[in-house]
Amino acid sequence: MLNKVILVGRLTRDPETRYLPSGVSVTNFTVAVDRNFTSQDGQRGADFIPIVTWRKLAELCANYLAKGRLVAISGRLQMRSYDGQDGQRRYVTEVVADEVQFLDRGSSAPAQGNVAAPDATGAVRETASTNEVDSSDMEGFYDLGSEDELPF
Repeated sequence: MLNKVILVGRLTRDPETRYLPSGVSVTNFTVAVDRNFTSQDGQRGADFIPIVTWRKLAELCANYLAKGRLVAISGRLQMRSYDGQDGQRRYVTEVVADEVQFLDRGSSAPAQGNVAAPDATGAVRETASTNEVDSSDMEGFYDLGSEDELPF
């Protein structure tokens, strides 16, 4: 059986982080995902998907994400229930993220010296300089020259 979800969308609010009594961090945020069809009046709808991240990924999302950031989420769909303060049973459907990829450059990166934004697996790579490039990372690519010369 397979339970795999892949989404691309923008955060509708800043992430919220809390810590369990055991010290484990949990970060929640909501992603707006456009629907691939338009309604009769020509409007394109969106779905607002709640996302949950845990542990190190939760910390990275809390530090680097903010409202409006474009992200790709890979994870699993989870349904759970709880009793609300009014005694009513509440049901929640959410995506538990295994990976979060930051697709745009945000201004929300913490000021910690030379720290790059996390990669697709949520890992942060420290960089000595933005001009240094490891040639093994460039295998299969060719140099396009300056970004100023690109046609778009």
